Amino acid sequence: MPNQKFSTKNTKSNKDTSIVHQRHLVLNEKYRKDIISAWITDSAEVIGINLHDSFRTTVSINDKMKVPFKIGVHKAVGGDHDFPNPGDLLCASLASCFESTIRLISNKLRIELIETKIYAKAQIDVRGTLMIHKSVPVEFQSMHIDALIIAKNTNEKLLNTLVNGAKKSCIVYQTIKKGIPITLNTNLKIEN
Repeated sequence: MPNQKFSTKNTKSNKDTSIVHQRHLVLNEKYRKDIISAWITDSAEVIGINLHDSFRTTVSINDKMKVPFKIGVHKAVGGDHDFPNPGDLLCASLASCFESTIRLISNKLRIELIETKIYAKAQIDVRGTLMIHKSVPVEFQSMHIDALIIAKNTNEKLLNTLVNGAKKSCIVYQTIKKGIPITLNTNLKIEN
């Protein structure tokens, strides 16, 4: 069950002005009546073309939109790193999900965002994937987020509530942190 502190029930004074709150009310009612409709599937697909090129491919993101995205292999494992690599996409997924969650929650809390900058990075010892040393796991060992949030007409307590809510509600953050540690550094500023 979601953390009640960040549910739509605690934003009654904002319900007339928050578009996020209004949409969430409709979705909350729908998902309570039809639990199956709350299940979604995100997707990506790689169809192997130009198989003679060991260092590049294309992934299509989303079944309906099929947005093509060129992928390259990182130079640390022999590639040219001339396109984003899968690790870059993992970082992009974390950063974009975290920032989107900040936007949604800030709207519900009526925090006026002036600027956001979310920088995500992942660290890995590639000796594992290259089978140089068996004790090195084939996985990212850690991830980190630097978050800059500049807002106005708010206070420090509400900004901290925003960040804590994003950590608890960001799907990608919550998924990744179950497997590897994610550290978070926040720089919160209030403009008048």
